[in-house]
Amino acid sequence: MSSSSPEFPPAKNVLGDPLQSCSCEPMTGWYRNGLCQTDPSDHGQHSICCVMTEQFLSYSKAQGNDLITPMPAFQFPGLKPGDHWCVCAPRWKQAYEDGVAPLVRLEATEDTALTVVSLDQLKQHAHQSID
Repeated sequence: MSSSSPEFPPAKNVLGDPLQSCSCEPMTGWYRNGLCQTDPSDHGQHSICCVMTEQFLSYSKAQGNDLITPMPAFQFPGLKPGDHWCVCAPRWKQAYEDGVAPLVRLEATEDTALTVVSLDQLKQHAHQSID
């Protein structure tokens, strides 16, 4: 799957490499193409690829964004712990500040997230260690 849309250059991850897929099962991303790639029309900035936890899913629901309940009308199966999902950068930052941020897949997190959070903050929650 291509990591670019016709209007935008190929997306980069926070490590400066080509953006990798976050999840196709369930299908995630602003474009619903498995990538945490955004554009200026994505006001939520769905750019951080996260590994869902029960704690974060409950936190998100308490903040008014229910990611647990399936919504078949929108082809949304509902998320469970272990699923990978493109999370809004401001929501991840809020969860980070509240001590409940989920782990992050750096290779699948778009570099635009760095306008909201620092690379050090993301690395502190890296899903896999990086060298």
